[in-house]
Amino acid sequence: MKVLIKNVNIVNEGKVFESDIMIENDLISKITAGISEDADQIIDGSGKYLLPGVIDDQVHFREPGLTHKGDIESESRAAIAGGITSFIDQPNTVPNAVTQELLADKYEIASQKAYANYGFMMGGTNDNLEEVLKTNPRNVPGIKLFLGSSTGNMLVDNPETLENIFSNTKMLIAVHCEDEATIRANTQKYMDEYGDDIPVKFHHLIRSEEACYKSSSKAIELAKKTGARLHVFHLSTAKEMELFRNDIPLQDKKITAEVCVHHLTFTNEDYETRGGLIKWNPAVKTQKDKDALWEALLDDRIDVIATDHAPHTAEEKNNLYTKCPSGAPLVQHSLVVMLENYKNGKISLEKIVEKMAHNPAILFKVEKRGFIREGYKADLVLVDLNEKWTVSKDNLLYKCGWSPLEGMNFHSKVTHTFVNGHLVYDNGTIAEGKFGERLLFEARD
Repeated sequence: MKVLIKNVNIVNEGKVFESDIMIENDLISKITAGISEDADQIIDGSGKYLLPGVIDDQVHFREPGLTHKGDIESESRAAIAGGITSFIDQPNTVPNAVTQELLADKYEIASQKAYANYGFMMGGTNDNLEEVLKTNPRNVPGIKLFLGSSTGNMLVDNPETLENIFSNTKMLIAVHCEDEATIRANTQKYMDEYGDDIPVKFHHLIRSEEACYKSSSKAIELAKKTGARLHVFHLSTAKEMELFRNDIPLQDKKITAEVCVHHLTFTNEDYETRGGLIKWNPAVKTQKDKDALWEALLDDRIDVIATDHAPHTAEEKNNLYTKCPSGAPLVQHSLVVMLENYKNGKISLEKIVEKMAHNPAILFKVEKRGFIREGYKADLVLVDLNEKWTVSKDNLLYKCGWSPLEGMNFHSKVTHTFVNGHLVYDNGTIAEGKFGERLLFEARD
């Protein structure tokens, strides 16, 4: 199968240039102007922009065990509609993916159900070091540790265990950093005053700057001590930005940083209108924090933009504060949120591509993806930067049926998505074949 995209603006490796591109089977075979050979399908890309498919390094697709909220099939469909061609799913499913057998079960499900390429993190606990060390770095992206409360038995708070994991694996260790004792004390303080019905506007004071900084600074200290390869998920505070550096290239960094689209979009002021729908862990914080995250993203202290896509039912999200779970669905909209920031002059197209495609590929050493290069997998997204639309219930693909972005207007749209050379999304139509493949990773030194 050959697909030719003509006269398209390619955004790749710091440049925007007009070209043709030929896809043959699952690979990009040619990138040059004026390709004249025959193709099975020709797409006119005039005026549109072609980006490498987004690699989202942090999602919770809820399968197995929590599939009333979302599943690999439903959420990966939403992902390809949003231009995400590869995702890395987290281990706090039910049961938690904390043995090699349970991890293999998730991969088996994805092999039948995933519309996008997939990787699954191995979960660490206080007592599964032996299992963690059996993980194959060739086909598993890394080890995930929750240093703040999580589903099931996944809080890792034993210092000896942490040091053992950090000291004994060469694999990337990804961490959720919030200090449990601080959060518990803060929660109790507000419960003493309000009971279960704590106003959600206090969420960022309960899951506070102190809770985040205390945990992330400790994880970084341990990584420096042991030489571990550490990736800190979903940063949310200005104070934490001092922990990261931008004076060396990404491939030489041992400690890397991620920000999520919601922390770049909302602040604590938005709790008033959106309530529990924008309750995340870590919490969205102040305008000062948001500004500092943007600054660190643009000066390369922050390496990656992700979603932390975490659907819950509308009924669950409408509970009282202490019963309202944290998290929201975002994979269908993360790219258009960032393109809106481009339209508003906050970030360049090249920088969006760097943070959402190139850098996740470099950071996780994803094999032959994340760039528009000849010989690479044809994971591509075509966008129209001049199409206005509004997020509403009738255009959502999430199984949970709601979005924290409902009512927001966007001025860019994903028109086509290719996964492994297959046109899987075409102006609202999703191809029924599931063409996602298991992600592979190059060896770490």
